[in-house]
Amino acid sequence: MSRSHGVEGEFTAGAWAAAGRTPLYYPDAVTLEPGVDAGAVVARIDAAPGASVKDSFADLDLSGAGFGVLFEARWIHRAAEVPVRPSGLSWEVAVDAGALRDWAAAWGDDTGLFRAELLREPETFVLSGLAGDGRVVAGAVASRSERVVGISNVFAREGESEAGVAWAVVLEAVESLFPALPVVGYEHGDALAAAVEQGFEELGALRVWVR
Repeated sequence: MSRSHGVEGEFTAGAWAAAGRTPLYYPDAVTLEPGVDAGAVVARIDAAPGASVKDSFADLDLSGAGFGVLFEARWIHRAAEVPVRPSGLSWEVAVDAGALRDWAAAWGDDTGLFRAELLREPETFVLSGLAGDGRVVAGAVASRSERVVGISNVFAREGESEAGVAWAVVLEAVESLFPALPVVGYEHGDALAAAVEQGFEELGALRVWVR
């Protein structure tokens, strides 16, 4: 997402961090291992008001740098062999700017957050769940690595059974595209409960800090 907005980050010292401000809703730094020095993470980003850090192991204390906890969540994991429940929807991968605009509008973006440049990322897949009339009513973003598929931005339009249907159609798409890979992500609250209903297991905790 950051690259699609022309922002480059760097992997070093147990964290990914971007010196320039990342897009709205996306962290300026992400810890990649436990025990990372909090001061070193903050020093690598633009720590002005609005800065955010994904504390992947919920073991940082950034309060001394003026940050507060925005929310806490749980990492989730779903094995590839767990059966997928039927969603009742069809699905597609967005391959052009028009399809991405339709997906973004259904997600609720009216700021241009999801740019066409995102579609050029070879390991990123924007997944749409479609009603019978072709409307985008659910979806997510899938990010593939060699070992797992990461899922983010899961949504369902109001009146479409919310997160349960969203996860069902996203998992149908992932099973078809990457049948041998487990699925990971993080959720909290009702969205976490919906993911567990779809066969995910909870792993460790994480926090997102914001200044």
